[in-house]
Amino acid sequence: MKMKLLIVVDYQNDFVDGSLGFPKAKEIDQLIAQKIEHYHNNHDDVIFTLDTHYDYYLSTQEGKNLPIKHCLKGSKGHELYGITSKKILPTDKVIEKEVFGSMELGLYLKDNFYEEIEIVGLVSNICVISNAIIARTFSKESKIIVDSNCTASFDEKLNQETLDVLKGLQVYVK
Repeated sequence: MKMKLLIVVDYQNDFVDGSLGFPKAKEIDQLIAQKIEHYHNNHDDVIFTLDTHYDYYLSTQEGKNLPIKHCLKGSKGHELYGITSKKILPTDKVIEKEVFGSMELGLYLKDNFYEEIEIVGLVSNICVISNAIIARTFSKESKIIVDSNCTASFDEKLNQETLDVLKGLQVYVK
């Protein structure tokens, strides 16, 4: 039985310093990288999700509501950012997803129990909360944690409101 899992959500160039980047996103790079290293050193599992879009993005439901091309597969914006990008190991699982939450992640969690699942990354009020809800749904007996120091939003008010909502969903926010 696996004990702990770290999920790094969408810590990609386009969300940090690319088309949807914002200053606070850069500030958490070192903290996320340290957390990944800690999990690796303890032989715990790490999963990276990658927001993944294609040339037809603007014609998708998301593209119609957020008409800014980002995280196009094969582009620099799709790649992991900074120090964090150097921490990925071949044994880590990478999940590409075209929407906020990952069904693949949910199915993986359904088949692989962890006592504790920690979630970090971007953006707190969009993809982090979506995947935290998926973790809560598919791994109902796991302790789900979101590290507030390792997530951020382009809107600090939305970030705080999201953390409050997560607490209401029985996600431990530290």
